[in-house]
Amino acid sequence: MSETPWYVEAFRSDYREVYSHRNLPAAREETQWLADEVLTEIVGPLLDDCCGFGRHSLALRERGFDVFGIDLSSDLLRSSVDLERGAELLGGRLACADMRALPFLDDRFGAVLNLFTSFGYLGPEGDRAALGEMLRVLRPGGILVMDLMNPTRIREGLQPSSREERDGIVLESERALLDGGQRVTKRVRLTLPSGEVRSWHEDVRMYEPAEIDELLAAGGAVPLRRAGAFDGRAFDSATAERQIVVAQLSRIAESA
Repeated sequence: MSETPWYVEAFRSDYREVYSHRNLPAAREETQWLADEVLTEIVGPLLDDCCGFGRHSLALRERGFDVFGIDLSSDLLRSSVDLERGAELLGGRLACADMRALPFLDDRFGAVLNLFTSFGYLGPEGDRAALGEMLRVLRPGGILVMDLMNPTRIREGLQPSSREERDGIVLESERALLDGGQRVTKRVRLTLPSGEVRSWHEDVRMYEPAEIDELLAAGGAVPLRRAGAFDGRAFDSATAERQIVVAQLSRIAESA
């Protein structure tokens, strides 16, 4: 009997309650550097791949970008209307889809964004398929932005357990490293104000800079820069908060 994948179970409607700080004002800050320095010369629309409830989509739309978004969570997509001006994302701007099978034609987008650690969920074959789809829908010369974990910092600073209590919500987490530190797992127990309890696990494959660069090259993309945070600061494996990779598509390789 098959189980519901963790990435389906984790991103239910209560995600926004648990992570209330991941909101539109934060998204505006997180996309400022991208809008001002990375996406200035893109031609065509932009895809927010794994957009959640569309906060980054809306923040970029406010800056004049022609944005579309996809996510696997219908719960989160439906909640996009709760955002300030979220109704602007209706009318075909958001779609429920699997990142391994994007519902768009080849060469459709001038840029594809994959933000907030939305890559590494699907196993080696699934991850390659997801990246292949991002590159398939990207125009030659288009920009791909992937926001990944920084494996070195995660391994060195991993907290085995934590407990948060806020607004009647209790979030308990237990973390571990597997496969020689390539994967980070988290078991989560969420107690809602109603007393309802939900539990799930998370399991993310972390990619070293050289690994992701190799995958990009196999698909015909050239890494341009690697930032350590959403403000564009240089990546340092020892201290960087994130691993934000900016690449440009030159061609689609036969192996992609």
